[in-house]
Amino acid sequence: MTLLTGVFNNISNGLQVSMSNTRREKGSSILRVLDIIETIARAEHPMPAAELAFRLDIPKATVHRLIQTLEREGFLQINMRGHLMPAQRLQDIAFGVLYSGRFKAQRQAILQGLAEQSGETCGIAIPDGVNMVYYDRVQSNWPLQIYLPTGSHVPLWCTSSGKLYLSQLPEADLERILRNLPLQQRARNTLTDPDALKQALIPIRENQLGTDNEEFIDGMVACSVPIRQHGRLLACLFCHAPVLRQSFDDMMGLEPLLREAASELEAMLALVDEEP
Repeated sequence: MTLLTGVFNNISNGLQVSMSNTRREKGSSILRVLDIIETIARAEHPMPAAELAFRLDIPKATVHRLIQTLEREGFLQINMRGHLMPAQRLQDIAFGVLYSGRFKAQRQAILQGLAEQSGETCGIAIPDGVNMVYYDRVQSNWPLQIYLPTGSHVPLWCTSSGKLYLSQLPEADLERILRNLPLQQRARNTLTDPDALKQALIPIRENQLGTDNEEFIDGMVACSVPIRQHGRLLACLFCHAPVLRQSFDDMMGLEPLLREAASELEAMLALVDEEP
């Protein structure tokens, strides 16, 4: 739920201000729906309906009725334990809000600068379930390049951004995910054994540097660094290139440039937090 949490952390101040003058019109279904969506989006883990009703001081019968509507319309879904979590339609809205934000020009300028300094394609990836989503990118100008457009979904287990995200998870969460991920062979060096992948994540966690040495696509190498907000990984800043132009060691040499650009993006996010 990292994407949705980031969105609501950035836009909820204005929403709360607009709602505070009328708080709390108990009979307003619109306000209740907004509260339900915001609470679930901010939650660290899927939430039981009973806990949601308690937090929002809404009758259980009303909560269940609104949940059924939101689930039917594709905004919420219920996991195997019966707990509530965002569904694809809500994820799509969050993605759109982030992409069209007022800091888009600044973000693009940072990425453009990184692409020019590194000479390679770079971008931002955001975790979304068992995938990473390419949220923004700047393409290199070389004739030979690997085209993965904005909006592409790429696997967690064999991409630099996905492995970086996995390395940040608590031990218990990581164990469950690795045991259930479909670790398919995507390229010559893809790790398909959960234990081997878990071992490979240890230096990534220690160095805060995601790596992909022809694990996702044969002939492609990549690296990534975290973009953090409030100390938590919000997204990953990546760079990738064909091995005909950049060796794996060459790609690792771009780490200082990536970290400098990530710091600029984090500073931009801090400005969002300071807005009234």
